[in-house]
Order: sequence, then structure tokens, then C-alpha cells
Amino acid sequence: MNFINLEEICIGLVQINNSFSGQNYLPYSVGILESYVRKHLSNGIKVNFKEPIYKRSGINNVVNNLIGSNIIGFSTYVWNFQISLEIAKRIKKIDPDVLIIFGGPHVPDYETEKFLRKYTQIDLAVHGEGEQTLTEIIENYKTSNWSQISGLSFIDNNNQYFRTPTRQRFRNLNEVPSPLLDGTFKSLMKSNPNEKWIGLWETNRGCPFKCAFCDWGSATGDKVASFEEERLHQEIDWFSNNKIEFVFCCDANFGIKKRDIDIANYISKKKEETGYPHALSVQNTKNATERAYQTQKILSDAGLNKGVALSMQSLDPHTLKAIKRDNISLDTYLELATRFSRDKVETFSDIILGNPEETYDTLVSGVDTLIKFGQHNRIQFNNLSILPNAEMGSKEYQKEHGMITVVSEIINIHGEKVKLEDDVPEYQELVVATKSMPKEMWRKTRAFCWMAAFLHFDKIFQIPLILAHTYGKLSYKDMITSFIDADKDAYPIISKVRDLFIDQAKVIQEGGAEFLYSPEWLGIHWPQDEYAFIMLTKDDQISDFYIEAKNILENLLFKNNSAMPNGMLDDCIKLNELLLKSPGVKDDISIDLNYNILDVYNGVRNGEPYKLKSIKNDVLIKRKEAVYTDFQKWCREVVWWGNKKGAYLYNSDVVEKSSVEGDVGKLAGHF
Repeated sequence: MNFINLEEICIGLVQINNSFSGQNYLPYSVGILESYVRKHLSNGIKVNFKEPIYKRSGINNVVNNLIGSNIIGFSTYVWNFQISLEIAKRIKKIDPDVLIIFGGPHVPDYETEKFLRKYTQIDLAVHGEGEQTLTEIIENYKTSNWSQISGLSFIDNNNQYFRTPTRQRFRNLNEVPSPLLDGTFKSLMKSNPNEKWIGLWETNRGCPFKCAFCDWGSATGDKVASFEEERLHQEIDWFSNNKIEFVFCCDANFGIKKRDIDIANYISKKKEETGYPHALSVQNTKNATERAYQTQKILSDAGLNKGVALSMQSLDPHTLKAIKRDNISLDTYLELATRFSRDKVETFSDIILGNPEETYDTLVSGVDTLIKFGQHNRIQFNNLSILPNAEMGSKEYQKEHGMITVVSEIINIHGEKVKLEDDVPEYQELVVATKSMPKEMWRKTRAFCWMAAFLHFDKIFQIPLILAHTYGKLSYKDMITSFIDADKDAYPIISKVRDLFIDQAKVIQEGGAEFLYSPEWLGIHWPQDEYAFIMLTKDDQISDFYIEAKNILENLLFKNNSAMPNGMLDDCIKLNELLLKSPGVKDDISIDLNYNILDVYNGVRNGEPYKLKSIKNDVLIKRKEAVYTDFQKWCREVVWWGNKKGAYLYNSDVVEKSSVEGDVGKLAGHF
């Protein structure tokens, strides 16, 4: 190996993240590597770290910045793997002697030899935590004696593959210094004074769960190691002092430790005192119900979160067994959902489409249950993707469950179609069919998920659905399915929406984008349900949609020998249509209703039951508070920004006139 400078080893580190709303992440992963090396490197070895590469830019520019390094380390995952490969490839052409190291979750534990022989620009692959490993690589750089270093895979000069013993994880994280507190990022921030930074932060490492679709528990085992609390308080102070607006917590299960309540209180207090950080994003712990509630309530009261994730992924017991998902119980889910609703804290749930053993019937039944149990804000329907170090990453697992995958370019939801000069796209492996969910069934299931989002979670038809469930005894799955099965001749507008969803499901199965690009509407990639919402609005077909939707619901009530109180369905549909935020509307409007529908609807959503009453009442819809004269502004502020908050409806007030018949039927919210 040709050593450029034996007195000082020059090191380049690369952690390329995607930009977010014009902001970029501080490269925490490579920052903590540098911090550890500087603290623990053997005496007498001098190192010079170049400024880390932290965002996407022209590849040749990155290469030019890294040339001259003796060692270059890449922290890789799905969003930066291809660009990291290309940078390494070009550097190797210029300087074959540079030592290229790949680490991070995208380095596979399965078939690593195949990985290294395919990507010959990689000299060393690091498995697991990299702080000690990188330090020992630097210490052995002059001799290239890699076989004595744990946690490595490599091809030697004789073309032989080696995999050294697994490195034990840190049991005492106090050995690992903080790149925030020791000044590691000082030079980077000083040389980029106009950058708005997003903080990455970890309070612990490890995950006790071993979900087959996830590489978190698979990589870390069942032990959770913690950083000391005093260090975390100082890091919170650092975020505040440096005016970091958004902090992403990298913990797998925030709230799993008793002390997390104290940490949540401290960061909330710091925001109250200084205004920073503005927001803290965490992955909620799965089973610690009371702590999950308390930590999220603290963060919500401080305005640090925009919604609480109540993750389920599936409700089918056979699927849960296949994916090794230690799920929270429905009772726990209901308790949390009810408490958060009463506290006016929005929640959202996750369902993964394409899990093994899942069928159309089991998935739609799960959706029905979640809505019935109070999830009216948002279910995020995620397409299952294969991660290299998840159990699903093994070919044996995929073969056992008949999993069919396609390679698809990674497109961010609401992301622009930006093509940087001298860049490469990133790809993901999506599951588009399984033994239990063949291709045609997958398409119908995907369409059902979009239809559920369109009708219920985009609030286009949520009021009639909730009232028809509560008083007409219709299940949510039957109502949504009736829109999927709508006759094309009888319901041309609803069929147009349904056909869009089916066609887009085919696009994904053929390796196309997960989201639908519109050059006309903000030039971004839309979730298909939101695209349909915009499409009907732009084509002035919303009113006609409500006419068709009413007929579908009336027919379903008749088919099920069920009925709603006289005139209630008309009131529900009229109210929902007028409450839906619309472009070009400027004036308030007042409508007469025959039932206290708005009280009942809000009661169901907030977990505070109201009795249905036959009572004359006026609903004043406050359109002047949210005027959208510009269609693009409406697309952005209502359809896009309303995604997580569910803010699709105008504010309103109710004025009762007179009671005619008194209480009607059953208690709102009765299941």
C-alpha cells in the first residue's frame, strides 16, 4: 500500500443524508466515530480528519474533497448506498491505494462475501458498532493486519474471503464521547454558517424486539444500553444553545426506560425557557403503556411533537407470528387512543402492506378494527420493503413465504422531482406479492388502503362513515369495500378514483414509483389518495362524488337490512361536503340540520360520547378563517400539510334551535 504520509493518517468520513425542508442533518454517526477515535487512539498515532460529507451534491465535487485521504469511511443505509458506492468507485480509480470502509445498517450480515465480490471498491466491511473497529483499523493501518480486528469482513490480497469474530456491543456507553459536547461539529458548523441543522440524538442503543421486517433488533440483540442522564441533559442544552429547531431521536423505543419521563420533562422545560428545540421526533416504545402515555403527553403539552405513533403493523395473529412482532394488545391500543383523544393529542397508526401470512381479508379487518377502536386521524399504509439485515433479508425467509419483490427508486412522499447534476438514484426492494397475498390480491389490498385514506382519513367522507357505522351498524371495511367494488357505469366518478388506485398498484408492482408525480400540482410526488382528492377538486366533481357516495351507502344499508334515522344520511353528507376546505371559497356559510350530528361526530373522534338527538340546529362553517384563492396554496396547505394533522375541515360552531323528538337511538361511539 502506498502511504501518503506515514506521520499523519488523513481520514475522510461520509454520511450522506437527504435534505428536509431546506435543512440538513448533522452527521452524527460519523461524528461519534471521530469523537471516539480522538479519545481512544493509541499514543503516537496522528490523524487528520477532513470535514465530513453530510449531504448530497455533485459526486465529482465530493470526490475532489476526499482525495488525499488515506482512509475513507462511509456510513450507509438505503437512502445513500448507491451514491456512496459511486463515490468510492471514482476515488478508487484515482487512488487505488486509498482504504475504503463501508459500515452502517446497509452492510449485510447475510452473504457478505457475495457483497464484497460484487462491490470491489470496498476494502473493509464493518459489522455492528463501528467506534472501536475504526480505531483499531487506524492503529493497524500501516501493517494492514485486519484479521485480528473483530467485526470485519474483507477479501485479502490472495482473493480469500475473511469474516472476523463478531464484536461485542458496548455495555458501558460512557466510554463513547459525545460529538455534540466535545467540539467535533464546531468546525463543520463554522464553515457552513447558513446551514439550518437538524439534530440526531440517541439516549440509548438496542432494541428488545426482533420484528422480522426490521434490522434494529436483529442488529442489536435484546439488550438496551443507556447513555448517562447528565450527558443527555448537556446535549439538550447544546441543541438549545445552538438553536437547533428539529431533533430526531434515534432510539428504537423512547419511553422504554423509567428515566425517559425525566428526559421528556427536561427537554420540555428547556423549550419553555429558550424556545429550542421546536420539535422532537421519537419512536414510541411498544409495550410500556403508562410510560408511553406520559412521555408523549409531556412532549405534546410542550408542542414538541405533531402526533403520537401507535404502531401495529398488522392485527392478524398468524401474520404477527410470522413477523415476530411482539405487539401491543388491542386493549392497550384502545386505552392509549382514548386517553390521547381526550387530551386532544393526535395519534396515527402504521399498517404494513405485504407482510407474510397477511391476506386481503385479514388486512381490511385490521383496518376496520383500528378505525372502530378510535383511529380517525391517520393510518399510514406502508409498503413492505426488504432491509439487508432484517430477518426478511434472507432468501430462505422470502422463499418460505413466497415473497415476490421488485426494485424501485426511492421517492420521498411529497418530494420534488429533483435531478442533481452528477448524482445517482437510490433504490429499495419492495414486496409486491406473497404466498398468502398473490399479485391481484395485493393490488386490490393496496387500492383498499388508498380508498380508506381517501374516504376516511382525508375526511372527504368521514362524517357519513362514522354515523353509518354507529347508527346504521355498517362495518368500516364493508363501506370502504363497496367503493372499491363500485359499478363503473353507475358510479363513474368513484370508479375513476378506484381505477386510479388499481392502476397505480400495478405501477408499483412493475417497479414504478410509490407516489404519483404531478408537474401541475406543486411539482411533487403525492400519495395516491391525496392525488385523487386534488383531481376531483380540480375537475369540479366533488359534489357529484357525494351524490354517488350517498347512493352507495344507501344501497349498502338496504342490503344489510339496516337503516339510519330519517334524513340523517342527507344531513351527514351535506355537512361533510360543506366542511371540506375548498379553494376559491371566501364566505362563511350556515346550514340547518335536523340532528346534532356535529356533536356526535366530534364525540366519537374525541372519545367523548354524545347521544344523538333529533334537534333543529344551525352549524356556522367558518370559511373566512381559511381562504384559499390560489389553487396551489390549497394543494400545499390543505392537502399536503393536512396529511398528519388531518386538518381538512373548516372550524364550525353549533347553535341549537329547538328539540323536536328528544334522544334518538343509541349512544354515539357504541361499537
